[in-house]
Amino acid sequence: MNSLDQAEVILIVVSVCTATGAWNWLIDPETQKLQHPSAEVREYACASISKLLQQKHVIPAFLQRDVVRCLGPLLMDHSLAVRETAAGALRNLSACGGFEVCDDMVTNDIMTPLVALLKECSTELDATQLSPKKCRETNKNYIEDIANEAINLLWNICECNNTAVYIFNKEGCLEAVLHYMKKFSTNVDLAISVANCLQAVTEDNPDLLSSFNASAQQVLETAMLCAESTMKHVLLRTLIAGTIWNIKDTIPPGSLGRMVNAILKIFSESLAIDAGETIIRMNEAEKNRLKLAVEAETEENMSDVVDNCVLSEDDNMEEIPKGKLRRENDVSDLLPSDKWELKEVTALLTAQQTALEIIVNMCCSEDPSDDEWEELSSSDESDLFMENSYNEGGGLLMTPLCLSDEVHSAFLNNLIPKKCMTPEQLLALCEAGIHSSNVSVRVNAVSILGISGSVLAKGQDTAETLKMIGKFLLEVAMKESSLVVAGEALDALFDVFADGKEAEKAAVQIKLLPTLKEFQPVFRTRMRKEGKGQCSADQLCVLDNVRMNLRRFIAYQETLGKTPT
Repeated sequence: MNSLDQAEVILIVVSVCTATGAWNWLIDPETQKLQHPSAEVREYACASISKLLQQKHVIPAFLQRDVVRCLGPLLMDHSLAVRETAAGALRNLSACGGFEVCDDMVTNDIMTPLVALLKECSTELDATQLSPKKCRETNKNYIEDIANEAINLLWNICECNNTAVYIFNKEGCLEAVLHYMKKFSTNVDLAISVANCLQAVTEDNPDLLSSFNASAQQVLETAMLCAESTMKHVLLRTLIAGTIWNIKDTIPPGSLGRMVNAILKIFSESLAIDAGETIIRMNEAEKNRLKLAVEAETEENMSDVVDNCVLSEDDNMEEIPKGKLRRENDVSDLLPSDKWELKEVTALLTAQQTALEIIVNMCCSEDPSDDEWEELSSSDESDLFMENSYNEGGGLLMTPLCLSDEVHSAFLNNLIPKKCMTPEQLLALCEAGIHSSNVSVRVNAVSILGISGSVLAKGQDTAETLKMIGKFLLEVAMKESSLVVAGEALDALFDVFADGKEAEKAAVQIKLLPTLKEFQPVFRTRMRKEGKGQCSADQLCVLDNVRMNLRRFIAYQETLGKTPT
């Protein structure tokens, strides 16, 4: 172990010991900080634990001391501030601890006080409209802030634990959660938390579908159609659209086409926003805001100094500047600054990522078998549709495998091919797909890239993109563990580099011909050793065609090398 590793181990040990010591102090029988009569002490104890739980390596020490059972009852504390900090601490525990910790939280019955808190806050939400429970100094709405922490805790747990989802269904939590969604016009952060939670609990949850009556759907549709243009509202609309896609089985057949169009319209609008330009614009906005803040503070401090000097001359006595006194008693530096520009950018990127993920799910929702993927991905109809989609939409789209008529039409109506998928984005998507444990997904990933590349090869100034695609497919062909996927990657290479000046240029630059000539005997050997044991008769037939096409493609590339340019 080198000195750096030793230092890291020492730091972890020190952190764990510190956490253990802090926990012992917080629950010491003599002090009982979490059960202290003073609400301020209980709030401070919860806040201290919340901060410590952000360090993943100290979580086991807290779990050993039953932190869930200690904090759980505080969700229903008489003090609203204690409720909020307790919920925040448990939220941090669920977010930083992962699946096993969330399982442990459910086992320790965290859902009982959490469900009670959610329902009580939902009931009080309307009451606070007439008499808001706010802190006068900060205009803080405690009920909504508590609800936000609780909803995020619920989201984390339900995303990790099926029992939590079952309790969500059984206890009728949907009504309370949807009630919070109605605050989207005044509290978009709370609405986003609700939308994230709903997207988690509606995924693969048929038992919940019956709860989505016309009234519930109306709440979602109203929020989804809000006209606000901030990036947070873009994210909100995107998340709600994903939830509605999850509950599409509750939508009457006659309304399905309209709803799918509305969903894809939202995704189209999200993806049409230039993230790079937004980042630059928000960066400039932040610089200007900080500059104005510094100038204002400097001007205020100078005014204070002048005032103090005048007072000193009049009273003939030395006085501490007011600015300095205020700064010494101000704890605002301990709190995170309100970086709204960063939050806007994060919201946009999250919205675009979410839209792309749901689009993939929309295209692959039927989960066909390996043989179906292979048959469809190699079909002439798939190639033809891909080329037509590119020409009609001006961009790229994955193969239309498993697309219903409603989804297919909505894709083209909203020009999704043009807005979601640049060649670079498509390559990133396929790189993610090739790491899937599902052979079908990997086959589809390389097939998508092959069809896309063959379309690009017919365009102009696409050599650089074709080089990226070629390198990716070569690596898959040579390193993929599945012979079927390796064969599909070779087949995709043949499609991409079959014709076109841009393809010829890219092929030379990535040394396609010598690489394939070197790989040819390796592929033949793999077929001989692995083919019969791993592949069906139909797959072997396809692979045999790939082997022969590899020989022909090498001969074709050699001919191109001899042709004078």
